[in-house]
Amino acid sequence: MPDSATMSRDRSWAALPAVVGLLCGIGLMMVLSASSVQAMRAYGSPWVFFERQLVWSLAGAVALWVAARVDYRRWRRLAVPLLVGCGVLLFLVLVPALGVTAGGSSRWIGVGQARFQPSEVAKLALLLFTADLLARRTERQGPDAVVLRPVLLVAGLFGLLVLKQPDMGTAMILVLVVLAVLFVGGVPLSRMTVLGLVVTMGGLLVSLAEGYRRARLFSFMNPWKDPSNTGYQMAQSLVALGTGHLTGVGLGASRAKWGFLPNAHTDFIYAIIGEELGLVGTLLVIGLFGGFAVLGVRAALRAPDRFGTLVAAGITVWVVGQAIINVGAVIGILPVTGVPLPFVSFGGSSLVITMAAVGILANVARQADRRDLGPSR
Repeated sequence: MPDSATMSRDRSWAALPAVVGLLCGIGLMMVLSASSVQAMRAYGSPWVFFERQLVWSLAGAVALWVAARVDYRRWRRLAVPLLVGCGVLLFLVLVPALGVTAGGSSRWIGVGQARFQPSEVAKLALLLFTADLLARRTERQGPDAVVLRPVLLVAGLFGLLVLKQPDMGTAMILVLVVLAVLFVGGVPLSRMTVLGLVVTMGGLLVSLAEGYRRARLFSFMNPWKDPSNTGYQMAQSLVALGTGHLTGVGLGASRAKWGFLPNAHTDFIYAIIGEELGLVGTLLVIGLFGGFAVLGVRAALRAPDRFGTLVAAGITVWVVGQAIINVGAVIGILPVTGVPLPFVSFGGSSLVITMAAVGILANVARQADRRDLGPSR
């Protein structure tokens, strides 16, 4: 019979869902607070966005629970079909009769509230495809070019389709995940350096090609130069953060959410956290993402096989990298890209798919725990 220490090690993987659960709980609380004014004005009830987020959170919890109990190796067989399906959906989003347009972007497929973003599924599909290809190359000792060519071709195609929506933030996450998996997979540093330079230059060219992206790029450097126009959102975000001081103005007492800060319950919810819960609240969120990073890296290092290592590393970089990009934009050290804060920002597709990915990560950690226990289990 296993002792208490053995049982504790077997359950150590559960720390990942616990951290995500705390972040989702904070997200629900802050979505209710940050969206209440807008919901009241638009729908006559302050609960509308909260209720939707609650439904998505429950759906995400089910997705996480199921994925955590499915052997992560089974996803290898679904990598290519999922990738092809996502490619088709990313194309269909751009068809006017099929794609749903909101806020000047065509990112959704569906009707009414029953819609989703194929680009969110594309993150997982591209991650699984790259990890599977790298794992098989290592098993067969094939040349690096055999991996790089198809990966770069597919990643480039997906990136272009996402940019056409337009959604530069998601395109950045796609590229970040692919580069992370290639790096962990052992692609030579010289090639990674070249790829990094090409991606950086490509990103700058894309940013400068469109007027609104160019304005975002320059406004984050000095939002106070034009605080009523190009720098308005960044300036209001910094005002909200500065108002919170150490412990905040109090939950629900935000002034920025009264129409001053655009996207208060979505991309800029971190600013509302800073305003209402102060530095303490913002550091709590950062600490939870830091804990997620530690647990994700631990799962990658202890994974039973190479595919598990690559998948765990990719999911960890996906979640933590997206959090860094979001927080960096809110506090003014990165340009605004429209990337939501994982598990916290209002949104359905992003929340459910990311929680499903965490379920896969949790299964990698769970399999590692079982392997370490050995026959004594």
